[in-house]
Amino acid sequence: MRRAVTHLKKSDPVMCAIIERIGPCRMQFGPPEFHSLAEAIVYQQLNGKAAVTIFKRFAALAGEPLTPEGILKLSDEQMRGAGLSKQKSAYLKDLAAKTAGGLLDFARLSELPDARVIEHLTQVKGIGVWTAQMFLMFTLKRENVLPTGDFGVRMAIYKHYLDVQRAKTATKSYTGKKPATAKKDRKQKIKLPSPEQMEKIAKCWEPYRSVACWYLWQSLDTKTL
Repeated sequence: MRRAVTHLKKSDPVMCAIIERIGPCRMQFGPPEFHSLAEAIVYQQLNGKAAVTIFKRFAALAGEPLTPEGILKLSDEQMRGAGLSKQKSAYLKDLAAKTAGGLLDFARLSELPDARVIEHLTQVKGIGVWTAQMFLMFTLKRENVLPTGDFGVRMAIYKHYLDVQRAKTATKSYTGKKPATAKKDRKQKIKLPSPEQMEKIAKCWEPYRSVACWYLWQSLDTKTL
């Protein structure tokens, strides 16, 4: 991790400033197994205490760590009783069935390149590219993942790279105008970066884009401007 942080600080002055304010990288990882992916599905679109409560209820019924057999034994009524939606219950059952049937092989994932891992995981209903990328980053510990569809990463890149540059350009072009007028003119609707823009900005972060993204997520909760 130290090597990644050193590389990011040397290669990108903007990222260097973020790292200096955030401090040491404290990425937390889970085991690359069925339980981690099932837990990720439970937590999708849930936040805070509600997510924790629902997961605990579900795990109490299915058994912890979660297993395909433990999930498949549950009825739809039991899963709804734990607080899971009909759709999310279907996703968990599909994950369990595909794993039990051998279509999903967690033992092989660590050997596969990133693209193949994403392809392997997204055959399960409810698992999209973003969830697969989070699995790559926080369970398989892949260091060079850039989730271009993640709102937090996009917003952080906009704030620290695009909006700052736009403001500097606007300030130069408004020379001679009254401050209030210049400020008003500079206001415009937020336009989040495209995948192409993100790839270009993140080029210098390679091969540690995952670590850079962790810092970007943290920067949204820290005053770094």
